[in-house]
Amino acid sequence: MADARTKYGEMQVLSAENGKDAIAMLQKMPDLDIVLMDVMMPEMDGYQTMRAIRKQSRFKNLPIISLTAKAMKGDREKCLEAGASDYITKPVDTEQLFSLLRVWLYR
Repeated sequence: MADARTKYGEMQVLSAENGKDAIAMLQKMPDLDIVLMDVMMPEMDGYQTMRAIRKQSRFKNLPIISLTAKAMKGDREKCLEAGASDYITKPVDTEQLFSLLRVWLYR
């Protein structure tokens, strides 16, 4: 767990090593505001993790921004079908990421 201070304000950033840990974290802290989901994770990839999160009705509206280095045609659609709210590619453009965070956090 770490605090991140930016010119846009303060946020608390939590991280999970894999999809199973991410789901366990959501179970313990269901009031999280947003999820940045890396598609390439060990044990349970981001697609599987997003599908598992979306199966739980209480996380139906939780914003999930999918993060991937795989910028191939169709990847965005695949992420959205798996349950992502939005999509961003690596290397991450910080301004673009903050813009997406503002869009999804202030809905």
